[in-house]
Amino acid sequence: MLFKIKNLEYQKRNKKILSNLNFTIDEGKHLLILGSSGSGKTSLLNLMSGLLKPTKGEVFFEDYKYSTLLEEEIDKIRAANFGFIFQKLHLIGHLNVKQNIDLIKNKIDSKKVEKLIFGLGLAQKSKQMVSELSVGEAQRVAIARGLANSPKVIFADEPTSSLDDYNTQKVIELILDQTKQMNSTLIISTHDKRIKKYFTKITEMSL
Repeated sequence: MLFKIKNLEYQKRNKKILSNLNFTIDEGKHLLILGSSGSGKTSLLNLMSGLLKPTKGEVFFEDYKYSTLLEEEIDKIRAANFGFIFQKLHLIGHLNVKQNIDLIKNKIDSKKVEKLIFGLGLAQKSKQMVSELSVGEAQRVAIARGLANSPKVIFADEPTSSLDDYNTQKVIELILDQTKQMNSTLIISTHDKRIKKYFTKITEMSL
């Protein structure tokens, strides 16, 4: 068991966002958190990655129980095990595509980076400043950066939100192919029902 979510609740400004969630995820398996804006799907993603603390309940990752850990300990777990693809891309505009991917702190395989850049259709853009890219191209750079360090878990928040049907299929298939090669667990939070067909374990959130 990789993750265990037990009696999880989360409130924000006295408004209950999540209530009594219980589920597990095994290593190498994937989860799609599907819901409209405001349904709590991004909050669940952030709770699982330790970026938020629950109001009640527990989040377990492997043998770790988040509520018993210091913030510094959770930071170390995150750095060693998790990769992130955020809706807000957090790219540095004055650096080029490859330099943004190379910002990953841990040692990365340059050949893997080149393969990711090619697979995501960015080979002709590798030395271009990200400030000059389209929204969809920039999102693909963020995806490559999230995969570059071969993380045990990949958290992705709306990874296809700016992409057309063709690029949505291409990006999801690439992410799934990479996670299979790395035996990683993929957890996606999205409103995009186009990618529902790629997942067997789906948590649907409602307002």
